[in-house]
Amino acid sequence: MSQCAIAYYRVSTQRQGRSGLGLEAQRAAIARFADAQAISILDQFTEIETGKGADALDRRPQLAAALALARHEGCPVIVAKLDRLSRDVAFIAGLMVQRIPFIVAELGADADPFMLHLYAALAEKERRLISERTKAALTSRKTTGMKLGNPSNAAQAATKGRQVSMREADRFAQAVLPIIASIQRSGITSLRGIATALNNRGIHTARNGQWQVSNVRNLLKRSAKVE
Repeated sequence: MSQCAIAYYRVSTQRQGRSGLGLEAQRAAIARFADAQAISILDQFTEIETGKGADALDRRPQLAAALALARHEGCPVIVAKLDRLSRDVAFIAGLMVQRIPFIVAELGADADPFMLHLYAALAEKERRLISERTKAALTSRKTTGMKLGNPSNAAQAATKGRQVSMREADRFAQAVLPIIASIQRSGITSLRGIATALNNRGIHTARNGQWQVSNVRNLLKRSAKVE
């Protein structure tokens, strides 16, 4: 007997909603996952709304409707990617409190609520890393531009930028380490195997790239230094 589920799709802008940008990819991903897992899609809900803000759920009536139906039918809600629910850890945590199971097609059927929290925290950390690197670069350029020809100010800006990068690299390593530990507990212990597992789970490096053996090795070395 196949399991039933409720499908939920979301795009962030009216323009994306009208064009279908992103929606078709989400539908295709969920359809493939449901077919592979013998899951019957009971109903589908589509939202055109940002996932930001403390009142995000209040501004997303389609998600609220999907949750209500899932609760009534006793079945999970399926999304293509975790960020279609939200990119905010607090919002994800609030959804988990409602005791309605979520399945993220990209992460697989075995990703439990604890792992979903980790993935959400990592995604939030990646956004913060990108933002802080951008701000550090702009500060460095501004300082250099205002004090043109003054090498000491340029050097100070460069040093500050490196310090910010090192702190965020340490934080990123600590965020990824629990996921690597989970992968190792599953029996995958080689650096290449861990890199492949991280890529398969949709986890990006600190520079938003694909994991290689060298990335995993460097992260594990950094983790040993900051523990």
